Amino acid sequence: ACFVSQPTLSTQVRKLESELGVQLIERSGRQVLFTGAGEEVVRRAKHILDEAADIRDVARQLNNPHTGTLRLGVFPTLGPYLLPHAVPRLADAFPKLEVLLAEAKSLDLVQQLRMGDLDAAVLARPIREEGLDEEPLFTEDFLLATPVGHPLAAGEGALKSSELSGEDLLLLNEGHCLRDQALEFCHTAGASERDGFRATSLETLRHMVAAGVGITLLPELSVAPPVIENPRIVLRRFANPAPHRDLALFWRKTSVYRELMPQIADVLRSSAGDLVQPLTD
Repeated sequence: ACFVSQPTLSTQVRKLESELGVQLIERSGRQVLFTGAGEEVVRRAKHILDEAADIRDVARQLNNPHTGTLRLGVFPTLGPYLLPHAVPRLADAFPKLEVLLAEAKSLDLVQQLRMGDLDAAVLARPIREEGLDEEPLFTEDFLLATPVGHPLAAGEGALKSSELSGEDLLLLNEGHCLRDQALEFCHTAGASERDGFRATSLETLRHMVAAGVGITLLPELSVAPPVIENPRIVLRRFANPAPHRDLALFWRKTSVYRELMPQIADVLRSSAGDLVQPLTD
C-alpha cells in the first residue's frame, strides 16, 4: 500500500518513534496495534493529509468553482425522500461537480464535518458547533400516521395536538434527531413513547402502523410521491402550530466550497417543491 518493502517501512516507523521519543506501535508477533500516542498521531496525520488534499481542491476551485468533488451528508429520515428530488437537480445545475453522498445519524455527520470527512451536511436546526456556517433550507411538518379504524383516524379537519393527550407513539431508537423532535412534541401534547418498541427506520415505523401496532409521526417528505401511499394508513395534519423540523445546509467556515454552498442550498431548497415551506434568515 505504501509502495515500499516491509523492512523499510518498519525502519521509518522506528525512526519516527525515536524522533518523537514515544512508542507509536505495540508489536507482538504478527499483531500490530497502535498505542494511545500512536492513535493520536494517526488522527492528526489524517487531518494533515486531508488539508493537503484541500490544496488541490483550492486550485480547482480557483480555476472553476463548479468543479471538483463535493462530499454531502444527509441523515436517514431525510435522505431517501429528499435525495431522489435533489440529485438530478444538482447534476443539472453543476454538471462538472461530482457529488458524493453519505448517510449517517446527525451526530456522526457533525463529527465527519468537523474532521473534514464531509464538505457539507443537511441537518435539522439548531446545530451548535463552532466553526460551521449554515444556510436555511425549509421547514418540514410532521403528520400523524394511524392505522385504519383508530379513533384518531376518524376525525375531520386539522388535528389539535391536545387530542394526542394520553396516547402512546411508536418512535425511532436513540441517535435519530427525529426521535428527539418527536419526544419534545409528545411532552408538549401530553403523549408518551410506546414501551417495548423502538424502530431503526421510518419504513419500520410505517409498517408497524399499517399492521395496527400503534401511531407515530412521519415527516412530510416521507409520505409524498414517489413514496407509494399505504391504504392501511391514515394521515392527518396538525393545526397550527404544527410539529415540524427546520432543515439547513451546514459547512465549515474554512471550506474551499464556502462560496458555492449558498448555490447548493438553493438547489436543495427548491428540490422539495411545494411540499415544504422554504426558510430564509
